[in-house]
Amino acid sequence: MDGHVDLGRYGEDLAARYLRDRGLQVLERNWRCPEGEIDLVALDGDCLVVCEVKTRRGTGLGDPLEAVTWRKARRLRRLAAAYLRSRPSAVPQVRIDVIGILAEPGRRPVLRHVVAVGS
Repeated sequence: MDGHVDLGRYGEDLAARYLRDRGLQVLERNWRCPEGEIDLVALDGDCLVVCEVKTRRGTGLGDPLEAVTWRKARRLRRLAAAYLRSRPSAVPQVRIDVIGILAEPGRRPVLRHVVAVGS
């Protein structure tokens, strides 16, 4: 991995595979609108899942999950609403998840999944 973009893509690939392995259907990757971007949009049964992925090479800047502050969670809720406006459908539930990945060089990546942040 050469840079920040490669690290982010690597983390999103791991996260998408992790969600699929747990039975979720990944609908979108890097969905963009004027308000911002959603890393992953998935379907978990009848629940739409907006998933933020944070990947770090180390903990010098803190745990990857710590990067999702209350401000970021609020922004993710706005992005979830924008996504639903753009894709009218009968989705009864929406939740916001965060996947943190610690990808230290020479070690197996460690993935942590937090379900329904800020609920």
